[in-house]
Amino acid sequence: MQLDERSGNLFDELLKNPSVTSKELEEKYKLTRRQFGYSFNKINDFLVSKNLPKIERGRQGNFIIEQTVISNLSDEDEFQIKESNVYSEKQRFFMILLMLIGSKEELSLNHFAIELDVSRNTILNDLKHVRKIASEFYLSIKYSRIKGYVIEGEEFYIRKLLFNVIDNMLQITGGDDRIKYLVNIEEAEFEEVKSRIEKVEKQLNLKFTDEKVAMMPYDLLMVLRRIDSGNTINSFHIEYKEISHTKEYQAAEELLYDSDIPENERLFITLHLLSTNVYWAEILTEDSIPNLDEVLDEMLHLFEMTACISLHERDELLHKLILHVTPAYYRIKYHLTEAADVEYLIMEDYKELYHLVKQSTKPLERLVGTNIPENEVAYLTMLIGGWMRKQGESLEEKVKAIVVCPKGVSVSRLMFSELKELFPEFVFLDSLSVREFYEYTLDFDIIFSPVFLKTEKQLFLASSYLKKEEKTRLRRQVMMEVHGYVPHEISIEDMLEIIKKHAVVDNESQLSKELYHYINPDYSSSNIQHQERPSMNLSELITIDNITIMKSVDSFEEAIRQSAVPIVESAHIEPRYVEAMVAENTKDESYIVMGEGVVIPHAAPEDGVNDVTMSLLKIDEGIHFAGEIIRLVVVIAAVDKQQHLKALLQLKDLAQSKSARDSVFNAESKEKIHALLQKYSID
Repeated sequence: MQLDERSGNLFDELLKNPSVTSKELEEKYKLTRRQFGYSFNKINDFLVSKNLPKIERGRQGNFIIEQTVISNLSDEDEFQIKESNVYSEKQRFFMILLMLIGSKEELSLNHFAIELDVSRNTILNDLKHVRKIASEFYLSIKYSRIKGYVIEGEEFYIRKLLFNVIDNMLQITGGDDRIKYLVNIEEAEFEEVKSRIEKVEKQLNLKFTDEKVAMMPYDLLMVLRRIDSGNTINSFHIEYKEISHTKEYQAAEELLYDSDIPENERLFITLHLLSTNVYWAEILTEDSIPNLDEVLDEMLHLFEMTACISLHERDELLHKLILHVTPAYYRIKYHLTEAADVEYLIMEDYKELYHLVKQSTKPLERLVGTNIPENEVAYLTMLIGGWMRKQGESLEEKVKAIVVCPKGVSVSRLMFSELKELFPEFVFLDSLSVREFYEYTLDFDIIFSPVFLKTEKQLFLASSYLKKEEKTRLRRQVMMEVHGYVPHEISIEDMLEIIKKHAVVDNESQLSKELYHYINPDYSSSNIQHQERPSMNLSELITIDNITIMKSVDSFEEAIRQSAVPIVESAHIEPRYVEAMVAENTKDESYIVMGEGVVIPHAAPEDGVNDVTMSLLKIDEGIHFAGEIIRLVVVIAAVDKQQHLKALLQLKDLAQSKSARDSVFNAESKEKIHALLQKYSID
C-alpha cells in the first residue's frame, strides 16, 4: 500500500516531530479537521499493512508513536508517495457513486475501469461495496443492457447521498478537479455559481464555513442538473410557511434568478442554505426559530447541573450555540444531517462529556420534534468542550460516579436521584443494572451499589433507600475516602427546625429557598445538602378524593386515564400530562412496574404538573400488562426531585409487602384503602 501526497507529508512530519499537535499540522498544511482525520486514518492503514503498530493520539492532542515505527521507517524510504491518479478502494467507491448520480452518459464496467484505471474484476468487487453504501440511503443500483448502470430510489435520498459523496471527494488530494472531470463541470459555470454564493453571504450578513463554501457550488450545480434531467423531489414535505419568509429564501431566489425550477425545488435549495454551517453571522434569518434561545438556555442549565460546573461568559456561549444550532435545526428536522465518524469527532477524552451533553439535549429534541443524531450531539460536545477548556474547566478534575442497582429501573433511578442530591459535587454518569455495568465503556471513578461487584474501582455499598442517618454516614465515609476530609455541611432542613422553635414562619417554602440561595449561591460547586420543601407522606398525597375503584378497564391506557381523572379535575395536573404518561409508559413497561400488581405511571414535570400530587386506581378484576395482572395504578405528578420521594418510598414498602398489597387489593371502599395507606405513612 502507498500513501497519497498529503498523507505522506503528514507522516513524514510526525516521524520527524512526534510532539507536534494535530492543530499545528492542520494550520501548517491548511487542512480542515476532517481532512486531517482522513489522512491520519490513511497513515494508520498504511502502518497496519506493514505489520507495524498504529499511531495513538494523546489526551492533549499530541501523538504516541512506538519506537518500532520510527526505527523501521525513519531512515528508509519505505513509504512511497503514490501518484495522484492512483486511488484507494474507498476513494473509488465515491467516484463510482458520483458517476452514477451525475454522469449524462450510459455507464458500463468499461467506463468505470477506464476512468479509475483498474480492472473490470476490481470494478465488479467495488460495485458490491457501492451497493451497500447506496442501501444505507435506501437506494439501489441496477444494470440493464439499454441504460447501463443506474442508481434508483427517492430523489431526496439521492440528494443526501450526493452531498455525502461530494464531501468525501473533497477530502481527496485533487478531489475538486476530479469531481469536475468525472461529471463534466466547466470551470466557467463553477465560477459563476461560486460568485453567486459570495453574493448570498453578503446578502445574509454571514460567512459559511470553509468546508461548506468548497462544497456548495458542486452541490447546487449537481442539484440543478438533476432537476433539468427531470429528477425532481416529489415526496419530501417541506413546511412552506416555516422557511418561505426567511432571508435564505430570498437568497435562493438570487442564486436561481435565471432558472425555471418548481417552487418545491426552490424551497429545497432554501433549506440547503438554512442547514449550512456558518462561523459568523449578524442575524441568521429575519425571524429566528421560535423559543430557540430559551430552549438552548434550558439545555445549558441541564448540562451545568449534570456536569457539576458553572459556565462562565454564558451569554457569549449561548450566542455561539444559537449560531450553530440554527442550521442544525433544519438539518435535523428535515433529515439532512450528514454522516460522520462520531468516534473520530468526539475523540477518547470527550466520551464522558459527549454522554453528558447527550443527556442534556431533551429540550432541543422537544423543539425539533425528533431525536438529535449522534454526529449533531458530537458537534455540540466539541463546542461546549472547547468552551470549558477555554475557561479552565475539565471533567477530568471531577469525581465521576455511577449507580449500579439490580432492583429494577424505578428503584434504580430513585437511588440515582437521591445520591445525586447527596453528592452535588460529583458527576453522576448513569444508573445501570448489574449486567449493564459489566459492559460499561465510559470512564468513571467510584460506584454506588446495594450489592457487591467485582471491580477495581472504588465501590461504596449503599441501600437502595437511604434513610437520613445512612445518608450522613455514607457522605462522611465517601468524602473521607475520596478527598481525605469531611467538608463542613449546612442542612437547610435543620436550620428551619431551629428557626421554628423561636419564631413563627409564615412561608416555610420561601424561607427555605432564600436561606439556600444566601448560603449557597452557586449550586454547581455546593457541598450543602438542600431540601427546598419538606417531603410529603403517602396519605397526604393520595387523599380519599384521589382514590378510584373500578371493577374492570378495557386497556392499560384507559387505566392511566381513569386513575388521573381526580387530579385533572382538581387542576393538580393538566390534560396534556395524561397524554404524556400514556405515550411514555405504555411503550416502556419495565420503567413503571414497582411491585407485583402495582405500577406507577408518570411523566416529566414540564409535561403539565401544576402541583405535586398522586392518585390511585384499584381495578378489582385487574388488567394484563408487563406480563402480569395489574391491580393498582398509582399516578405520580412531581414538581421537583424531593417532595414526592418520601411518599414514593412508602409506596415501595407497601408494594413489596404481599400482605399489604393483598389488603389494598381486597379493600371495598376508598376509606379502607386510605386507612391502609396511613399505616405506611410513617417517617
